[in-house]
Amino acid sequence: MATEKPTVIAPIRGKATSLDIAHLAGVSQPTVSRALRGSPMVSEETRRRILAIAEQLNYKVDKNASNLRRQHSGTIALLFFEDPTPDDSQINPFFLSMLGSITRACALQGYDLLISFQQLSTNWQADYEDSNKADGLILLGYGDYLQAQSRLEQLVQQGTHFVRWGAVLPGQPGVSIGCDNFQGGHDITAHLIAQGRRGIAFLGDASNHYPEFLERYRGHAQALRAAGLEASPQRQVDAITTEQSGYEAVQALLARGQRFDAVFAASDLIAIGAMKALHERGLRVPDDVAVAGFDDIPLASFVNPGLSTVQQDTKLAGTMLVESLLKLINDEPVESRTIPVRLALRGSSGAI
Repeated sequence: MATEKPTVIAPIRGKATSLDIAHLAGVSQPTVSRALRGSPMVSEETRRRILAIAEQLNYKVDKNASNLRRQHSGTIALLFFEDPTPDDSQINPFFLSMLGSITRACALQGYDLLISFQQLSTNWQADYEDSNKADGLILLGYGDYLQAQSRLEQLVQQGTHFVRWGAVLPGQPGVSIGCDNFQGGHDITAHLIAQGRRGIAFLGDASNHYPEFLERYRGHAQALRAAGLEASPQRQVDAITTEQSGYEAVQALLARGQRFDAVFAASDLIAIGAMKALHERGLRVPDDVAVAGFDDIPLASFVNPGLSTVQQDTKLAGTMLVESLLKLINDEPVESRTIPVRLALRGSSGAI
């Protein structure tokens, strides 16, 4: 029986890299990295093929470059991304409420937490990959998803360990932990309908650029259909997560002359801005227009009337983000997951 001869690989100019091995082996660069450090996530057949190619190329593992992945620094980096806010923080207050739970979860796992603020315009993904500041990244906020997608894909290609808080989408790059946006949108709209509201407006950018808002809108539309009502395009106004955007969205809605008796805002900040605009127009909340939001930020219970909203479990979210990232760091299987939501009902919807 003839013995199969090993494939002869043409020499590569310069020092061979893991990307060269990945190309020749027909696998991804992260798979090469896992195979070279003996990860059980790589099949034995694939490992042998990669090791054979590495040997032919005289590839040597750069111990400094792989130090964090193999020995771990004991540090996780939490990256906040800029959000338009009326103060100088430029951080969505919902993410600030998640900070405490992430910090506690890291401490329980024996990890330090490095917190960094990133501008969306900077090349942040390369900075953290090249400098090896932490074992892995937790990403909170990313702006326009379609614009951020290529950077997330780059993180995957680089083999960077990261998880993000956001919509859980089919085929998305990396691992995401997010709330059940669809169910939340459905349940809060169903609540408004149960309060006798029929003309319910939606404030928020319901497009693929903001997939969390889109899922909330889809849940909203389904609840309307179940009640025999219609999600009218004339009752939907784009808005981003700021009070000013919610304020302007209500002004635009009123300018259309469209009748409405309730507003479901895709975030609490949008809802709070909407309440201010309604008040300035002499419309009473909830008597004339009921208002509901999404997130249950601390401010939601202190506005007058208190804001009915969809509550996301920030404590569970922080724990799941940290635990999922540590599984990635340790080469354990991990999948994107969705967290259930619940309603926090207050006076703005007529619940109290």
